Amino acid sequence: MSIRCLCWNVGIVMGAVLFSGLSAAAAEAGAAREVRSPDGKIAITIHTDAPLGYSITVDGKPVLARSRLGLELADNVNLGEKPVVQSEERKSADNHWENQFGKNRDVRDHYNELNLTLKEGERAFGVVARAYDDGVAFRLVLPKQSGMDSFTVTRDATEFTFTEDNPVWAGWNNPEGAARPEGGFIGSQEWRYLPNKLSGLNPRFKHGLPFLVRTPAAYVAITESDLLDWSGLWLAPKAGAKFTLEAQLAPPIPARPWPSRTTGTGTAVAQSAAPAGEIQNGLVVARTPHHSPWRTFIIGRQPCDLIQSDLVLNLATPSQIADTSWIKPGMSAWGTWLPATGKNDLPTLKNYIQLAADMGWQYQLSEIGDKSIVPDLVAYGKERGVRIWLWYHFNDFIDSAVYKRDFPMIAKWGVAGLKIDFIDRDDQWAVRWYEDVAKTAAENHLLIDFHGAFKPTGLNRTWPNQLTREGIQGNEYNMWSTKETPEHKATLPFTRVLAGGADYTPGGFNNRQPDQFRSTKPTQVQGTRASELAMFILIESPFTVACDSYSNYKDSDGRYLLGMDFLKGLPTVWDETRGLAGEVGQYVVEARRHGKNWYLAAISDRNGRELSVPLKFLGAGNWKATLWEDAPDAGQNAEHMVWEEKTVRPSDTLQLKLAPSGGTVAIFSPSE
Repeated sequence: MSIRCLCWNVGIVMGAVLFSGLSAAAAEAGAAREVRSPDGKIAITIHTDAPLGYSITVDGKPVLARSRLGLELADNVNLGEKPVVQSEERKSADNHWENQFGKNRDVRDHYNELNLTLKEGERAFGVVARAYDDGVAFRLVLPKQSGMDSFTVTRDATEFTFTEDNPVWAGWNNPEGAARPEGGFIGSQEWRYLPNKLSGLNPRFKHGLPFLVRTPAAYVAITESDLLDWSGLWLAPKAGAKFTLEAQLAPPIPARPWPSRTTGTGTAVAQSAAPAGEIQNGLVVARTPHHSPWRTFIIGRQPCDLIQSDLVLNLATPSQIADTSWIKPGMSAWGTWLPATGKNDLPTLKNYIQLAADMGWQYQLSEIGDKSIVPDLVAYGKERGVRIWLWYHFNDFIDSAVYKRDFPMIAKWGVAGLKIDFIDRDDQWAVRWYEDVAKTAAENHLLIDFHGAFKPTGLNRTWPNQLTREGIQGNEYNMWSTKETPEHKATLPFTRVLAGGADYTPGGFNNRQPDQFRSTKPTQVQGTRASELAMFILIESPFTVACDSYSNYKDSDGRYLLGMDFLKGLPTVWDETRGLAGEVGQYVVEARRHGKNWYLAAISDRNGRELSVPLKFLGAGNWKATLWEDAPDAGQNAEHMVWEEKTVRPSDTLQLKLAPSGGTVAIFSPSE
């Protein structure tokens, strides 16, 4: 990893005595400490007059009004209630780091920082605020100090107060039995980000992250970064407070056993109550020194500006793996699109391995209970240049002694990675578990894909062998619901995907318009085939799993269908990403570069539309453009697609005609 760094510090120390002779107005002004983005257009202000607070502006316009900032600890210690400033330090940095496993290879980490040391009674604590050109963030710091070797968080007092009744796109957990009520903390975090207004949010629900808000000044996606040894953040409307959300941390639950939606054998147990067991006393229990995750605000004047942000990764702890050469991203065939195949045995899985080999994909994901066939799968794949991933249930590895024992054995089998499913929690115990599993897997050169997972918070930078995770309502929902709509697909790039890689499992080839769609066997998907191809580009995932059956990718003569030529050898990590156009839930156009080639993807909601896309993102010269587009009748027959090849220049404008629920993909290669 190469890093280029430029930083400088300005330290200012001030005590409470310095304010003693100031007027009330001057004291109030002195209690507002602003830090601006390098371009000067985004500002976060920390307000140190009681109670501690913050506010955010974009281009001089308010985005968040003054909002509360603080933590409540055991023994009635309320950090931020009556803070006294002890010191102030400012820092600027302009670093570059290489990300081999994301959407931009050269990542610029450019920010201005404010670091305040405060006291609340006898307790010292700190606030660190950073301003970037694409957002802001802050975190609380709990230093080592006399009488505070450890601490217990009983409540996160942070709030998010907006200036008016802004439109929002928000999601919450689905109801999944008595132990998993709708809008609760426990669940798979697989939801639609439904359009609403702040005033329309259900006050009983815990709303997940990212939480997207459209303010008059900018779009703001609230999320968190560097979530380590803490509890996951949720948002809920604050009773009696207009346009205000309050932070809620996931409460502790028993570490074991866990009331999973299913057992490892598929038996449903979701109706049972949470089991008795030891539960920690407090939302977060830890030793000092410690700090909270970064409360993160990704900001863009237009929706497509959000797509390019690496803010979550920039705020995360850098990679803890010295040599990442063994970490290989790639495409994968699956084998568990069960309504299509009905089988998950060795002969069937060999067909999926052959599919991967034919397509130049690196992996095949085998979701098998019987691990006795693993040696045969690994050997068959090795002959064809395909490595095997295995599925496990969370209950299989809930005990650290088990995965520390089993991971070395699984690695010796020649397995590439593990998909661990049905975790469905983000309390502090689970957050610690995620990190330790990723660390232990890295020690054994195993890749990880978490399912039933909470949103990404930068762990894929800290432990890059964690290539992707779920925590997204993906294509599997077509099996049992009508929720996987074109509007949902056109919302994801502006919401869930902003946090990081998502195992959406695109690639369904039984394509239907929404009014023709049925949850049936073999599984259908909503939207045109061209739009389904676009999801491979729009949904960032270094480990990308193509969902459909090998048989559905071929015609009656056994030849691969049009569109499989686009997927053949498709990259899953990118050197550069551009958001070109879009409106949340309506349409999106993105371009990503891998090596010398650019890949473009566009999708639309159930309204057909024509889009003009300037090609100025291309470099100079002539480019060969290969396009897979909706056929003229794709509004009636969603499987119909056409192919076109032509020469373009960066001065050209590409005219796209998207069918209802339609899409386009294109590859631009420099002409020889």
